[in-house]
Amino acid sequence: MRILVVGAGSTGGYFGGRLAQAGRDVTFLVRPARATALRDKGLRIVSPYGDVTLAPQLVTADAIEAPFDAVLLTVKAFSLAAALDDMAPAVGRDTMILPVLNGMRHVDRLTERFGAPAVAGCVCKVAAAVDAEGRIVQLTRLQDLAYGEMDGRRTARMERLDAAMQGAGFPARLSADIQADMWEKWDQLAAIGAITCLMRGNVGEVNAAPGGTAFATGIIDEVVAVVTAEGHPPRPAFLAEMRKSLTDPASTGTSSMYRDLLQGRPIEAEQIVGDMLARGARHDIATPLLAAAFAHLSIYQKQIAKR
Repeated sequence: MRILVVGAGSTGGYFGGRLAQAGRDVTFLVRPARATALRDKGLRIVSPYGDVTLAPQLVTADAIEAPFDAVLLTVKAFSLAAALDDMAPAVGRDTMILPVLNGMRHVDRLTERFGAPAVAGCVCKVAAAVDAEGRIVQLTRLQDLAYGEMDGRRTARMERLDAAMQGAGFPARLSADIQADMWEKWDQLAAIGAITCLMRGNVGEVNAAPGGTAFATGIIDEVVAVVTAEGHPPRPAFLAEMRKSLTDPASTGTSSMYRDLLQGRPIEAEQIVGDMLARGARHDIATPLLAAAFAHLSIYQKQIAKR
C-alpha cells in the first residue's frame, strides 16, 4: 500500500515516521522549506518508545506523478484549504483519504472536493510537538490510531489498510464506529481546550482553584448538550472517563491548543470551539462558557495576526 502523509509536523511526522521505520511505503507531502530541512537533517523522532532518525521519501505538490492508495491528512485545520490543492493530484478513483484533523467541519470540505467515497474516518491520539531543532518530540506515552468507513462497513480497502498499520510501532485498530470516535475526540478537545485556554492553566490548576471544578463541569455539560442535539451523544463509558480526567485536581493535562497559545502560535479556535458554539446556536442551546472561551481565543487570534 502506497501511503502519502500530508504534512510532517508533530502528528504526521510521528505516525508517518513510525510507518516508514516499520518498512511501509510512505511518502511525505511537504512544502519546499520543510523538504530541505528533512533532507539535510532527516526526520528525527524523540520518544519514550525509542528515538529514530530516518531519511524519508519526500514529494512537493508540483512533483506528484500518480495517485496513492491512502492519504493520511495531518495538517492543522487552518491549513486545510492549501492542503486540498496540494494533495489533489494524489487522489485517484480508488484513493482513500484519512483525515486526523480536529473537529468535524473538515469532513464536509473533503466530501465536497473529492466525493464521499474517498473520505474515510480516522482518529489519532498522540501528545507530540516539533521542537526548536525541528525534531518530533513525543511528550507522553499516549499513542493510538483508529480508522474505518464513515458508514461503519467493513470493506476490503479498510482490511488492507488495517494490515498495513499493524506492527508499525503504535496501537492501530479498525473501528466499527469511527464517527463516534471522531465526535468523542472533538468532545474531549473542545472541553479541555476551552477549560485550559480560558483559565490559562492545566487541568489540575483549574480544578484546584476556587470554583474551578464547577467551571470545568459546566464546560463539559455544554459540550455534551450540543453534540447530543447533533445526534452524536458520547457513549457512557467515554463520558464518565472524560468527566473524571477533566475534573482531576492532580492532573497536569493540557490541550494542544493551550500549548500553541502559550507559544504564540496560530490556533484552531474556530474548528474546535467556534464550530461547537455555532452548532449549539442552531439548536437554541445556551453555551455561555463556550462563548466566553471562544471570545477569548478570537481576541488572541487577532492579536497574533498583527505581529
